[in-house]
Amino acid sequence: MIYDLSIPISSGIPTYPGDPKIEIQDWRSLSKGDGVNVSVLRFGAHTGTHVDAPAHFIEGATKSEFLPLDILIGDAVVIEVPAELNSISLGFVRANWKRESKRVLFRTRNSSLWKTSGATFEQSYAYLELEAARYLVEHGVRLVGIDYLSIEQFGTEGHPTHIELLSKAVVIVEGLNLGGVPAGRYELICLPLRIADGPGDGAPARAVLRTLDH
Repeated sequence: MIYDLSIPISSGIPTYPGDPKIEIQDWRSLSKGDGVNVSVLRFGAHTGTHVDAPAHFIEGATKSEFLPLDILIGDAVVIEVPAELNSISLGFVRANWKRESKRVLFRTRNSSLWKTSGATFEQSYAYLELEAARYLVEHGVRLVGIDYLSIEQFGTEGHPTHIELLSKAVVIVEGLNLGGVPAGRYELICLPLRIADGPGDGAPARAVLRTLDH
């Protein structure tokens, strides 16, 4: 079975405060007598389901174009976080991640926000605490994903969780929709757009999980 974790990009989804708004317009249109349909897309690199590269916060670090495919594709574990938890703590990670995979996706109450919040950005989303991120880094995790537009608590100064992960070459995947995905082990395929120009801070991605053959 294949689960599509990607948020459909439209003007009706939230964007992180301060990021560009989403604009999708006709450039050429069959309905207006043109020979083809051609669209103009305008949105930020961190729109919807997207990947954060180390260059997002670290000057001179790896750009999204050069993220290793062997990190973006491979076995992954989905861990269910109870809806009553506002954050993913060190204690929770120790109790629930059994080191069975180097790619960890956290399914939180955030996944329900994609259905209920419309285009409104919810500041009280569940997030990964710094000490939990540090523990994952220390034990060799290569990719961490979460089901809202940031892995870090909203308004945190200095972005320590991002920097802890990205400075150790851990790829961050944000904006996943894990609603309906049971906890367990899968194959992850997460391919960001290969954008060569610009700072290389990140890129929108199509992300899917495929059930493992037993």
